[in-house]
Formats: sequence, C-alpha cells, structure tokens
Amino acid sequence: MNVVATVSAFALPVTLATILVVGLVRRVPLYESFVEGAKEGFGTSVNLIPHLIAMMVAVSVFRSSGALGFLMGVLHPLLNRLHFPSELLPLALLRPISGSGSLALVTDLFKHFGTDSFLGRAASTMQGSTDTTLYVLTVYFGSVGIRDPRYAVKVGLLSDLVSVIASVWAVTWMFGK
Repeated sequence: MNVVATVSAFALPVTLATILVVGLVRRVPLYESFVEGAKEGFGTSVNLIPHLIAMMVAVSVFRSSGALGFLMGVLHPLLNRLHFPSELLPLALLRPISGSGSLALVTDLFKHFGTDSFLGRAASTMQGSTDTTLYVLTVYFGSVGIRDPRYAVKVGLLSDLVSVIASVWAVTWMFGK
C-alpha cells in the first residue's frame, strides 16, 4: 500500500514536469500555448452551456414531476424478485445523468443505512463503477457539434446497466447481504 501512496503522490507532478520538459526540448512556446488552449477551452465552455442547461432541466422535471417515484413503485416488485435493493434504484437511474446528484443520493444512503452496510457498500461500488454517461455525451458531443449520438448512448447506458448489476453482485459475493 505504501508503494501505491508514493506513486499517487508523485504521479501528477511527474506528469506536469514531463510535459514541460518535452515542450522545452521541442522548443514549444509553453506560455503562449497554454493561453491559446485556455482561450479555446473558454469558447468550448460557452458553447456547452445550452446543452448542460437542457440536461439539468430534464433531470429536475423527472424528479419534481414524481416520475421517479412512480417508476420506483412500478419496478419495486420486479426488483424484489431479482434481489436488487429498491433503495439503489434512484442511484442507478440518476448516476448516468448527474454525478453530483448521484453523490447526494449516496450520501443520503450513508446517513440512513451506514457506510459499512450492504446498501452503503453497494452504492459506493455503483458510484465508482458507473459513469455519468449522458452528461459525458452531452459535453463531448456538444463541444464538437455531433447531433446524432447513435450507438454511443445505447452502449454507454448498457455499460452502466451492467455495472449496476455487477456492483450489487460483487458486494453480495464479497460481503453477503
């Protein structure tokens, strides 16, 4: 464990130093390149604002309208048959959309059930093994102007589903229920 901590402590400084040294060796104007990149990043951020606002509004409408609660009620019997804790359903649904929203749900699960409970461990594993797929696609595709995400959404959400199922399975296998 000591080796991992040491490597982690030096990973970022070594990476930055390597970039600076390679830039100096190749005679790249480092400061000017940094400023130019920052300008491009700012423009990209401004272009992404409408996409991000649309996604946040959709999430708020889904939660505020009661659709999430309705969906949980409809799926509860099925989840019981599959031995999937219904308390994890909101996290499984929200995680592909919002990282901070899903983190708030995990924190709430910690408060109610404890960090070392089955639900706490499963939520932690789920949070770490899934991604904010729709957010990532919104940012990346919005920044380069892709209008038809086609298979990316399907594959991303399928991988999130597999990760959710694998998270519950792994925690059950490792710690029991």
